[in-house]
Amino acid sequence: MVKLKENKSLSENKPIEILPAPNKVYIPLTQHIGKTCNLLDVKVGDNVLVGQRLATSDGKVSAPIHSSVSGKISAIQSWPHPVLGKSEAIVIENDSLYKTLETKLRTQSEINNLTPDDIRKIVSEAGIVGMGGASFPTHIKLSPPKQLENLIINGAECEPYLTADYRIMVEKTNEIILGIGVIQKCLNIKNVFIAIEDNKPEAIAEFKKKIQGTNYQVKVLKSQYPQGGEKQLIRSVLNKEVPSGKLPLDIETIVQNVSTTFAIYEAVYKNKPLYERVLTVTGSCISNPRNLLVRIGTPIKEAIDFCGPLKEEPEKIIIGGPMMGIAQYTDMVPVIKSTTGIILMNKKEAQVSEELPCIRCGACVRECPCGLMPCLMNMASNKWMWAKTKEYAVMDCIECGACNYVCPANRKLTQSIKRAKLEATK
Repeated sequence: MVKLKENKSLSENKPIEILPAPNKVYIPLTQHIGKTCNLLDVKVGDNVLVGQRLATSDGKVSAPIHSSVSGKISAIQSWPHPVLGKSEAIVIENDSLYKTLETKLRTQSEINNLTPDDIRKIVSEAGIVGMGGASFPTHIKLSPPKQLENLIINGAECEPYLTADYRIMVEKTNEIILGIGVIQKCLNIKNVFIAIEDNKPEAIAEFKKKIQGTNYQVKVLKSQYPQGGEKQLIRSVLNKEVPSGKLPLDIETIVQNVSTTFAIYEAVYKNKPLYERVLTVTGSCISNPRNLLVRIGTPIKEAIDFCGPLKEEPEKIIIGGPMMGIAQYTDMVPVIKSTTGIILMNKKEAQVSEELPCIRCGACVRECPCGLMPCLMNMASNKWMWAKTKEYAVMDCIECGACNYVCPANRKLTQSIKRAKLEATK
């Protein structure tokens, strides 16, 4: 793992603020790993409510999608998407009334009587997915094929710039602990670890204070990248390795992001679907970096303008972190369930260096958190030798970008590996 310049000071001390909802939201039908959702009984011209389910899928790996505002569906059309480029989206004109489906808070007695299957159903119907960026449907992770021993709550947030998880940990500590209790009840897990990097002292102090009297443990980790990757986190917390080609559940472990855990709390205690999330808006071009609670479907332009004025025109806008995030071609892409941050970089920061021949220095091999050989996978990929990339265990790559970061020749290692992984699955 590598030590990166964190750039978190821009926003880490900024409390979460609510971004006013836009006049229109653009809610994509694809917001998770798995099968794309299909529209339910809604069409153009229909009025919808906050929290109303708009689309779902009969696929096992899927999660329903809900309205984030009340108002009229004005279109169902192709629209820019932060991951896919373009996707079908439901366009809703906000009536600014925020009429919500009639729901009631669950009492502690009702929560105590929930069965594991009840919890999975609530989480599934709330449309919760992994909110650290992976977007894997959470109800599936809560349905392991065997008994698990360890639950790790991922508060590492190792990507530079991003501080949304940190602010949630500081401001919503009690709620996260209640969410942990729900997960523990669902899975009947004995060991609970709350993993936080050492650059988040306030969050560490809050959790250590508030877990007294429980069997939970706070694990303070070194601030390194990619400490927040599931396999790297498990190694740091449990000193165990997830075997190549296997999953955490194969060593009786599950990892849940802190924002996902907070969403589970809201679904179970408040009967609230996932229609908004906290994200960070930051970067050298922004005058007022902030952590914002944003409704799903909000164009990122709204969040950028709220944090303005711009110091200078950005050369690149990235959704996610600078290491694993995706550069955008328009500021009209909407926030989706997996949007962790919006970073605006200037021309100097976004400059792409000339790619030079590999000098066989071995830096990428030394720093690869998965123990792979990125230089050899890069060579094989550039020669279209897809079978050879499989021999080099290309599918074990987590695409963290650490190899690109340390390469003195500016080789586009991660990009070539991503291509090899796509070819390997054909």
